[in-house]
Amino acid sequence: MTRLCVLYTGGTIGMDHTPDGLAPVPGLLPRLMQRLRDAGHDFDLIEYEELIDSSAITIAHWNRIVADIADRYDAYDGFVVIHGTDTMAYTASVLAFALKNLSKPVVLTGSQLPLVHPRSDGWSNLADAFEAASQKDLVELAIAFDRLLLRGCRARKVGAASFSGFDSPNAPHLATFGIAARWHREHWRAKPAGEFAAQTLDESARVVALFLTPGEGAAIFGKRLAEGDLAGAILMSYGNGNAPDEPALIEGVKKATEAGTLVLNLTQVFRGAVKVGAYAASQPLARAGALPGADLTPEAALAKLTVLASQSGTAEEKRARLMEDWAGEWTV
Repeated sequence: MTRLCVLYTGGTIGMDHTPDGLAPVPGLLPRLMQRLRDAGHDFDLIEYEELIDSSAITIAHWNRIVADIADRYDAYDGFVVIHGTDTMAYTASVLAFALKNLSKPVVLTGSQLPLVHPRSDGWSNLADAFEAASQKDLVELAIAFDRLLLRGCRARKVGAASFSGFDSPNAPHLATFGIAARWHREHWRAKPAGEFAAQTLDESARVVALFLTPGEGAAIFGKRLAEGDLAGAILMSYGNGNAPDEPALIEGVKKATEAGTLVLNLTQVFRGAVKVGAYAASQPLARAGALPGADLTPEAALAKLTVLASQSGTAEEKRARLMEDWAGEWTV
């Protein structure tokens, strides 16, 4: 029988009704999850002392999850991380990059309604996560949600008012769950050749995302970039990576790059990619030093830049690493 480690970090799934609204209740989810143990699953559950709403996630929380998996890596066949939905895609990307050379599954899940609700989606999400985490040839970080299995570093939260909370707009699904599971193994990553290792994140890393809009935003962002005190900056541009030829923005990107800041150009659109040269408006950013983010998600971009900020090396070495494919995070 597959032996799993379950980390319960918080989120809607383990909440209950209180006079102030839904709130985490320590001990509730472990009691409810005995139902899964009775169904034949062998797992150990670690409930975090501080059960957080995932909107409050910090780099310190990510380090805790990374360390808990790394410390127990050899003792279990797979891992399930129970997490709130608001920042699940961010955490999935961080773990995909910080847990290097995974040779066993790590699956995140949660729910839109708590398990105590009669129509909760949590039970099916947990069941699918447990089944995915039991697949010995799934050697990557994934999200199980609403009968889908998604590559974690390609996933995005797409809905807050329905059970279909997550999808991977620019990447195929890893599995679909119905009466039987359909494993799309042709999209799974191959077992890595290197040894497993965990990256501790620098909790002082300064990485920001700047969302371009018509008007004064471009000049303001340029001035902020010019300060040169950021480890990484994500510039959310238009269409295929287009931006106004605003002198303050272009100068800011240039000065930030010269100061060692990794500036990544991402598209605001849900489906598609940055393609430098598709339009002339994409050229100024590239000439100033911004790197094209292709179809990387904003969540994966922030995670990758944070991990890079936690590593040693020159700015040029980090620029080269940024453009490598680490965990299937973009289309190559």
